[in-house]
This record gives sequence, structure tokens and C-alpha cells, in this order.
Amino acid sequence: MAADSDSRRLAIVVNPVKVNLRRLRAAVTAEEAQAGWGTSEWFETSAHDDGRSAALAAAASHPDAILVVGGDGTLRVVAESIYETRIPIAVLPVGTGNLFARNLRLPLNDITLGVRTAFSGRDRPVDIAFAELSRDDGTSTTHAFLVMAGVGIDARMAGHTNPKLKKRVGWVAYTDPIARSVFGNRQIDLSYEIDDEPRRTMRAHSVIVGNCGTLTAGILLLPDASVDDGLLDAVAIRPKGGGDWTKIVYRLTFNRLFHRTAFGRLLSVFLPTSRTVRYRQGRRLQIHFDRPEEIQLDGDPFGLVSAVALTLEHKALELRLPGAA
Repeated sequence: MAADSDSRRLAIVVNPVKVNLRRLRAAVTAEEAQAGWGTSEWFETSAHDDGRSAALAAAASHPDAILVVGGDGTLRVVAESIYETRIPIAVLPVGTGNLFARNLRLPLNDITLGVRTAFSGRDRPVDIAFAELSRDDGTSTTHAFLVMAGVGIDARMAGHTNPKLKKRVGWVAYTDPIARSVFGNRQIDLSYEIDDEPRRTMRAHSVIVGNCGTLTAGILLLPDASVDDGLLDAVAIRPKGGGDWTKIVYRLTFNRLFHRTAFGRLLSVFLPTSRTVRYRQGRRLQIHFDRPEEIQLDGDPFGLVSAVALTLEHKALELRLPGAA
């Protein structure tokens, strides 16, 4: 039994600017001794590598699990790079947003628990979503996302937030792009197809498609979203004026009450349906824009796209979570 344990190894993909490496290495060494595992291998991301090279090298070392130390961006790239290997991924969330970890209610910046989970947590398969991005020049690329893809206010937040301010004050840095987007109230003309339904047209301020439902500050944007239900959840925000923004804020503020409590679900039956916030679910969603629009995936800006095809791989990513194996 000891020989079997000693042959097991952990690979660590780490963004070194986001964590105290000395404390992290000490915690890993202590857990190696406790679990009887072999010496872990370390793979650092860099300014010239978003984590892809580190993730591929980590997977090539054939570890029993990979610990990802970083934010949503690092986790997204690692998941995209190695999900087909079925190597379990543990998450030590450090950074600004950490929406994926927040949706799974994982403790943030807890080095001891994050490392312990990598060695002795329980494995749970979750969905991984993909966005095929088509551009005006005829090229296309495909990228994974675990939390949300968005155009409109969501993409402008990702693309136009001051990175130094974001690092210093966190989610408060998003207030400027949010305010500009709300007061500008620019609308997007698009057509969309969900699964095998016929194509429809729509005008919206923002469209967000998610595998998770909760935003920063605990705002429940996609009430029915679940990381392992095999479905994408979409919301279209469609204000026509200042009064509609009041309705949107009201709806998002009380979403958790309406969808997560028995009283709220009963109350929602008697409330009128608002056209300003529209929800849909499906396994595949294609969106075509009348003119190129900015898009974000898990908080990272991906520039202008003329169309996007969103799909889901059901329970294709092996995640290691806190708790007994």
C-alpha cells in the first residue's frame, strides 16, 4: 500500500505572481509527507504563456492530479488544454474574480485546504463549454469557458477595465465600464438559433451564456444554471430606457429569493414576466451579429466577433473538490 502511495504524484500549474510561493511549497511538502505521495512537479505560467504550455507539460508528466493555482483565466486555459486526458483538476483560487470557485462555494486563497484537496479530495465530473468565434476576415477559433461568455456590458467590463485598478480594488473597478454601458444603452442587433429551433431575431443590450449562474458580489444572474446539467443557460438584457434598468436591478437583486427559496418560487408564480430580462436553455446556441461585437470568456476579452457557436461537453471535465474521496 505504501508503495502504491509513493508512486502517486501531483503536478502543479501556478501563476507565480498571484500566490506566496514559499507558503505554497511548504504546504505541498507537508501534504506529500502526510499522503505518502512522491515529489510533486511544478509548472509556472509566465507573461509570455497564458498557461497552455504549462498545462500541456503538466499533463505530459502523467500525474494523478493537477493543482491549478490562479484565477478564472488560468483555470480556463488549463481545462481547455487537458480536459480530454481526464486527469482530475483541483483548484486553489487566487486572483480577483474567481467566479468558478465562488459558484462551487470553494474557499478563496486558502492554501492549506487547496493543497489538501489536490491530494485527498473527491472527484466530480462537470460540464465544460466551448465557444467557436467567427470573425469578419473568415477565420475562426475555438476556446473553452467554465463560467460565462458574454457580449455587451459583460464584454465591455472585461475589455475596458483598468487592470491596475482591478488588481487594487477588485470588482469595484468594474463600476466605470458598467456606468458607461448603462447610460450609453447601446443595443445589439442579432439573430440566434437554439438547438433545432428556427432562427429568430432580437435586439438586446447584452447577451450572456453561462455554465454557472452567480456573478461577483453574489448576484444570481442565471438562476437555473448548474455545472453538470448538460445545458447552457442564456439571458438577454433588453432595456428600452432608464425605467427598464430599474426593473433589471430589481430582478437581479431578488433572483436568489425567487429561485432558491420555497416562498420565492411561490411568489414568482404571481409576478408578471418581464420582457427586459429573458431566459433560455439549450445544448447549442448560435448567435450572428449584424455588426462585429466584443466578446468575453470567463472574464478574458477575445476581441470582435461576427458570430459565435456555443456548445457543451457534458461532464467532460474531472474536478477534484474538498471532502473525503
